[in-house]
Amino acid sequence: MIQKITLIFTKLLIFFGALFAFESNVTAQTIVPQTFDGLEKLCAGGSFNEFNATFSYIDFPAGTTFVVELSDAAGNFTTPIATTLLETTDISATQKNIRYAVPTSLVGADTYSLRVKSSTGVVSTRFKNALGNTSFPAYYKDFEASFFINNKSDVAMICSGGSLTLSINNETPTVPNSSPVNYSKIKYKWYKDDVAIAGQSSSTLVVNSTGKYYAEIDYGQCTDVNFSSNRVNVTSSSSGSAVTISSSLGNPFCSNGTGTVLTATSGNSYVWKKDGAVIAGATNRSYTTNDSGTYTVEVDFGGCKATGSINLSTNGFDASIDVEDDYELKEGETLSVSITTDASAPTYEWYLNGNIINGATSDTYLIAVRGLYRVVISQASGCVATKEFNFRIKGQSGPATVVPNVIKLSGDIPYWDIPSEYKNATTKVMIISSNGDMVLDVVDYQGDWPQTAIDFKNVNPVYYYVIKGDAGEKKGSITVIR
Repeated sequence: MIQKITLIFTKLLIFFGALFAFESNVTAQTIVPQTFDGLEKLCAGGSFNEFNATFSYIDFPAGTTFVVELSDAAGNFTTPIATTLLETTDISATQKNIRYAVPTSLVGADTYSLRVKSSTGVVSTRFKNALGNTSFPAYYKDFEASFFINNKSDVAMICSGGSLTLSINNETPTVPNSSPVNYSKIKYKWYKDDVAIAGQSSSTLVVNSTGKYYAEIDYGQCTDVNFSSNRVNVTSSSSGSAVTISSSLGNPFCSNGTGTVLTATSGNSYVWKKDGAVIAGATNRSYTTNDSGTYTVEVDFGGCKATGSINLSTNGFDASIDVEDDYELKEGETLSVSITTDASAPTYEWYLNGNIINGATSDTYLIAVRGLYRVVISQASGCVATKEFNFRIKGQSGPATVVPNVIKLSGDIPYWDIPSEYKNATTKVMIISSNGDMVLDVVDYQGDWPQTAIDFKNVNPVYYYVIKGDAGEKKGSITVIR
C-alpha cells in the first residue's frame, strides 16, 4: 500500500514539474517595443503608406512569426485591425523590424494604438509614438487634392431671411479621384471667415449669413490645409423683392429673325415659363424668343425666390402652310400648296433645291416634281419681318435605262436620276466635284441630288460619279445646267 501511494505521489510530482516548466517557458516569451518609426501619428494615403515597427523578443521557438496590429478607433484590442505586411527584417537574433501599411479601409480617428502579436499568441505592450503617447492619430487619406464648391464659382448671393446651400462639386462621379464626395467615409470641416463652423461635417453646408466660406477635408490631426476648396464670398442681395424682365427689341417687338432677348434681374438660378409651362433647358439669366406670349421667370437669390413677368407681343405677322412634310407625289400628279397670312402687303419667294423658282411669286404654287421646297413670306411695311416654311416632296422616279449625264434644274426632274437597279442598300453612290471635293457619298441613293443650290459662276459645273454595287460599277460625268 505504501509503495502504491509513493508511486502516485512520484507521478504527480513529475506532472506538476512538467506543467511548471511549460508555464515558465510561456511566461518567458516577451515582446518589447523599441521605436514607433520616429513619428507622432500614422498619416497614410495613396502617396505614402509605409511604416516601421521595431521590437525585441526573447524565448520564442524557431519559426515564430509576428504581425503588427492596430486597435479599433476607440483604442481597444478586443477586435484588432490587421495591418498589411510589407517586409520583416531580422536586425539581430533578438530584434526584428516589420514594415507595414495601414489598411486602405481604415476609418480615421485620433485614438488608435499599436502592438505586435506573435504566432504563439503573445502580444507586446502598446507602442509609444515620438511624443511618448500610446494613443495617437491614424488615418488613410482616400483623397489628397484640392477640390471645388459652389460649381467652382467664388461668389454667391443670399437675401434677407433666405439661405443657400454650398455643395462640394462632383461633376464626374464615375471617376473616383475626381471628387472627395466619391469616398463615403470622408468627413469635412467648413469655415466662415477662417473660423471653423462647429458641427458641420457633411459635403454640404446651409448658409444664411454673408461671409467667406470654404471646406477642408477632415483627417483629424492628419489634416493637410492644402486639401481644401475654393473660397466663396457670400454677399447679400437687395433685389430679392422684385424681378423685372427686359426685351432687347422692346415690347411689342418686331422679329428680326434671331428674336428678342429677354433678360431677368441677376440672381443665382433661373426657371423660365411661357404661358405657365416650364421651358425645357431655359435656366440662364437670358432667354431668346420669336414668339409672343406671357413669359415668367423665377429667380433664386439664395434661398429666397421672386418671380417676374412680361406679356410679350409682336407687331409682326402670322402665316401657315397647307402641305405636309415628306408628301409623296404620285406619277402624273400635281399638288397645289397655299400660304395663309395676315402680313401687310406680303411678298413670296418659292425655292426648289435651293434655287429660286422664276415666276413663283404668289401665295400658291402648283408642284409637279419632287424635291426640297422653301417658301419665304416677307412684310416690307410697318414691322419689316420674314417667315419661311420648308417641306419635302417625295415620289417615284420615272423610267430610266441609262445613267444620265445631264441635270436640268428647270426641267421636270431637276435631279440626277439613276436606274432603279442602283437604288438599294447594297449600292454605293459617290459624286465628286471638279475640284475633287466629295459632295455625295451614300448607299441606297434616293435620286434626289442636288438638294442645295449649285454655284454656276460663268460655266455649267461638271461633277463625276462612281456607282458600286451588285449590278456592277459605273463611272462618268454629270453636267448641271439651269
